[in-house]
Amino acid sequence: MAVVSVVKLSELEGAKRLDAEYYQPEYLEVERLITRSSFAHLGDLITEIIHPKEIKREYEEEKKDYLFLLAQNVRPLMFDLSEKKYISEETAELLSRNLLEYGDILFIRTGAVGVVTAYNGYPEKVYASAHILIGKPNFTVSPFYLAVFLNTKFGKSLIIRGTYGAVQPEISPEYLKKIPIPLLNNEVVSEVENLFLKAQNLLKESEIIYSQAESILLSELGLQGFEPEDKIFYEVNLSTVNTSHRIDAEYFNPKYDVIIEKIRNYKHGYGKLLNFAEYIKPNFEPRTYSQKIFPYIELADINRSIGLIQSSTIIKGEEAPNRARRILKKNDIIISRVEGSLEKVALVDEEFENSLASTGFFQFRSKNILPEVLLVLSKSPIIQSQLKKECAGTILTAVPQKSIVGLIIPILPEEIQWAITKFVTQSHETRKKAEKLLEKAKKIVEDAIE
Repeated sequence: MAVVSVVKLSELEGAKRLDAEYYQPEYLEVERLITRSSFAHLGDLITEIIHPKEIKREYEEEKKDYLFLLAQNVRPLMFDLSEKKYISEETAELLSRNLLEYGDILFIRTGAVGVVTAYNGYPEKVYASAHILIGKPNFTVSPFYLAVFLNTKFGKSLIIRGTYGAVQPEISPEYLKKIPIPLLNNEVVSEVENLFLKAQNLLKESEIIYSQAESILLSELGLQGFEPEDKIFYEVNLSTVNTSHRIDAEYFNPKYDVIIEKIRNYKHGYGKLLNFAEYIKPNFEPRTYSQKIFPYIELADINRSIGLIQSSTIIKGEEAPNRARRILKKNDIIISRVEGSLEKVALVDEEFENSLASTGFFQFRSKNILPEVLLVLSKSPIIQSQLKKECAGTILTAVPQKSIVGLIIPILPEEIQWAITKFVTQSHETRKKAEKLLEKAKKIVEDAIE
């Protein structure tokens, strides 16, 4: 059934958009809701919106003086710093306007338009990339309240309304300045700000707690702070090459053997991963359930800092892509098999039970090991180095399925396993508390508007 919206000619005066998409009834209704009470345009609540200066993508090789924030690090009302890039002090001096300040509101400029958060001063010395727009608040209204509103269903709708471009959607600073912001009473704004800031502290705390679990594991194996030497050249016997059926230099890098020797020399012994966890084959066919709704998990949905699934895409079985062949169960461990994303590892919790997942993951189900321990092992150099060694391919380098047969892990005593599990559980629970606070903050704003 066709949807028709009627717009007065007077409402088009001065408008730069004449497409029907811009005047969809849902957008007009949101605007009506916001503007029926006290409101201000975003441009009245900020001093400017900065489009950060661009630099060549050489930051990976630079000195680690300053954190360089990429679009993928910006999530709704939070940062995901599980993957960090840095720039040197010399580069930072050329990007003075890219430096974040307390209260800055960050918008994804292109691609994942609609993702917004605010900077609360942590971590320090952060520079934004050119894919992020920086709104400089004038603090007449809390910037953290502004960020929360822009993440509500109303705020998102208003942002998405202003996107342009077919292949890669973008948003302009001039449009953002015109977005109407509801001016709620001071008590509501203060409560929303407090919830946002409390959530940020909990997010930080969850990462600290998780690091304690990893510290227990690495200390037990004598790997705490261990950095294997990456040699420029090394020699390998021809017989070893023939046995391995590999001729690429990376496979024979001695740094991988150092980690493997640490595992083999562990005082309580070691064993093959598949003796402790079952490998789940990707043989689920979602299209058999054409009208069933599934959350679909891809690599981008993984928070690799603490090993959680943080988002998903809702699809019907009939809409599932060919690679959606995994059905997840609670306490499964999924590990990326794609080089460059191997650290995308997650423990499946109750929320994502029966979700679909891409064949870009390996999927393991614990048998003789606690799932939280398998998570930490999978994210640590213990398994990561073995996966990295096995990567093969040219266009899309990935870990072949046959390689998992040779993966080994240390046999950890029960007391060590329970200590690790305790911290992982605390870490994940703390993050969920943070997420609930952010949802509560959005709900308060939405209820006040409605």
